[in-house]
Amino acid sequence: MRIANVFYLGVKELRSLMRDPIMLFLIGYSFSVAVYAEATALPESLNKAPITIIDEDRSALSARIGGAFYPPYFTPPVYATTAEMDARMDAGLTTFSLDIPPNFQRDVLAGRRPDIQLNIDATRMSQAFTGGGYVQTIVTTEVAAFLQRYRAATVLPVELALRARFNPELSKTWFGSIIEVINQITMLSIILTGAALIREREHGTIEHLLVMPVSPLEIMTSKIVAMAIVVLAAAALSLTFVVEGLLAVPIQGSVPLFLAGAAVHLFATTSMGIFLATMTRSMPQFALLVILVILPLQMLSGGVTPRESMPMFVREVMLAAPTTHYIMLAQSVLFRGAGLDVVWPQLVALGLIGTVLFSLALLRFRKAIGETG
Repeated sequence: MRIANVFYLGVKELRSLMRDPIMLFLIGYSFSVAVYAEATALPESLNKAPITIIDEDRSALSARIGGAFYPPYFTPPVYATTAEMDARMDAGLTTFSLDIPPNFQRDVLAGRRPDIQLNIDATRMSQAFTGGGYVQTIVTTEVAAFLQRYRAATVLPVELALRARFNPELSKTWFGSIIEVINQITMLSIILTGAALIREREHGTIEHLLVMPVSPLEIMTSKIVAMAIVVLAAAALSLTFVVEGLLAVPIQGSVPLFLAGAAVHLFATTSMGIFLATMTRSMPQFALLVILVILPLQMLSGGVTPRESMPMFVREVMLAAPTTHYIMLAQSVLFRGAGLDVVWPQLVALGLIGTVLFSLALLRFRKAIGETG
C-alpha cells in the first residue's frame, strides 16, 4: 500500500463530501443541535406530572394534601368531580388522579385507616413508573404531620454521609451530552463511510478507480481515514463549543486521550460502515440495514442502561461490539479522569475488534469490486 495513493484518494473523498450539502448538514446538526437537545430534554425521574384531585372530604387535611403537590415534580393540581376525572384520564390530560373519600379526616383522627384511591395512566411509562411512590410518600408525610401537628425530625441511629462523585449536582445534562456525542460518533462514522462507497457505485466512479494503479486496500483505507478525520474533528468541536461551552459540562479527564480512543473506535466503526455498504446495492437498503445495526449498538452497549442490568447472554454478546468498550473508555476518561493505565484494556479491545472488522470489510470490498468489474 502506497501512502501517496491513500492521501490523494482521501482528498478526493473530502472534496466529494464538501459537495454534498445534505451530509454536511447532517454532520453539523448531529454534533450541535442533536447533542444540545438530547442533553437538555432528558427529564428528571418525575417532572411536571399532571395530577387531578377529587376532594370529597373538603377538610383541612384534604386541603393540606392537595397543597403538597407542586412543581417541579407535579403541575398545580386540578380539582374535579369523578366524571370530570374520568374524562380527563380518557383524554390523556392527566397522569395521576387522587380520590380523597368523604369523612377522610374524621376517619384518620379516629384511627380507622381510610383508603385513598390513586388512578394512574400507565401509558405514560416514564411518569407512571415512579410517580406512584412520590404520591404515596407525599400523602403519608402530610397525614403524619397533620396528626402530630408538626413535622417531627426523625433521629436515626446512623447518619448517612452522601457524596456524589463525578457528577455532584446529579445533573442528567452532564451524562446525556457525553452519551449523545458518543452515539453521534458511532452513527456518523458508519453512515459516512458506507454512503461514500455507495455514492461511488451509484455515480459509476468505482469503475474509474478500477483502471487506476490503486489497490482495493488503498481505496478502502482512504475512505476510512477521510471519514474518520471528519467525524473526529466534528466531535472535538462539539466537546469544546457545545458540551463545555454551551452546556457548561466540566470535563474531568484528558480530551486528547478521549479523542485517541475515539480514533481507535472509528477504525472499527468505519470498517463496519464499509462492510455494511458492500452488503447492499442502494442507499435505501443501506439506510435500513444501518437502523438494524445502530439501535442495538446504542441501546445495549451500556450507554443508556447499565450493563449490569442486562441478561448475562446480552452482556457477553455485546462484548464483541466496539461501542461497549468505547463507552466504558469515554465515561472513565471524561467523567472520572482516568488515564491510560486504566483504559488500556478498552483500547486493546477496540484495536482487536477493529482489526477483525477491517479484515472482513476488505474481503467483502474486494469481492464487491470484482463483481463490479
